[in-house]
Amino acid sequence: MAKILMIDDDPDVITALRIPLEAEGHEVHVASSGAEGLESVKELDPELIILDVMMETATEGFQVSLKLRDPAPEAEYADYRDIPILMLTAIHTTTPLRFGPDEDYLPVEAFLEKSAEPEELLDKVEELLGGSSD
Repeated sequence: MAKILMIDDDPDVITALRIPLEAEGHEVHVASSGAEGLESVKELDPELIILDVMMETATEGFQVSLKLRDPAPEAEYADYRDIPILMLTAIHTTTPLRFGPDEDYLPVEAFLEKSAEPEELLDKVEELLGGSSD
C-alpha cells in the first residue's frame, strides 16, 4: 500500500478522504497548509500527494504544485518532482474559475472534485499509483 500525503485545511474533508484510503490499507499523513505540506514532502517522501487548492489563500495549492514541479536542477524540491499530485478542489463549484492539469501553469496529474464519491477517489488514487496500490 502507498504512503499518501494530504495537504488540506478542512478537517471534515480530511476525515472523509482518510477513511476510505486507510480502509484500502494506505498510510495517510496530513498537512493543514501549503508550507506544512512542503515540509512534510521532505520528511515523508510520499508516493502520492492529494492537494487542496484553496487554503490560506485562494491559490495556495497552485503555488505548492509549482514549487514541487520547479524544473530547475537545483530546485529545492527536485528530488520530489515526480511524485504524482491529485488536486482536490471545490473551486469549480464555489467560483467561476475553470482549469485543468497543465504542464507549465498547473503541473498536476489529475483533478477531483471534493464532492467525489469514495470509489471515484480510490480509482483515481490507484490510477496515479500506476494501477496498483501494492
